Amino acid sequence: MKNLGQMMKQAQQMQQKMAEMQERLAEAEIEGQAGGGLVKVTMTGKGDVKAVRIDPSLASPNEIEVLEDLVLAAVNDARSKVEHAAGEQMKEITGGLELPGGLKLPF
Repeated sequence: MKNLGQMMKQAQQMQQKMAEMQERLAEAEIEGQAGGGLVKVTMTGKGDVKAVRIDPSLASPNEIEVLEDLVLAAVNDARSKVEHAAGEQMKEITGGLELPGGLKLPF
């Protein structure tokens, strides 16, 4: 029984570490870029897009702002749809059983 108790304690510690990691990821902001920095995207470690920046040399200032807003909205819409689809597939796999304590896939 001592071995089972140790395994349970290790599982709890691992769950706590995973929760802490998820919190750090949620707070992290990472920047990706394309075209030698002409287009930049800032997203959290959980995949939420926070900002899109398009270099003014690619279009007029008015067009840039609209393009940035549209790309941001489209990316976040796609991410939302991915989460929904993943949730639906997870329900099929688990038979509707909810995942434990904040465990969320794929992110």
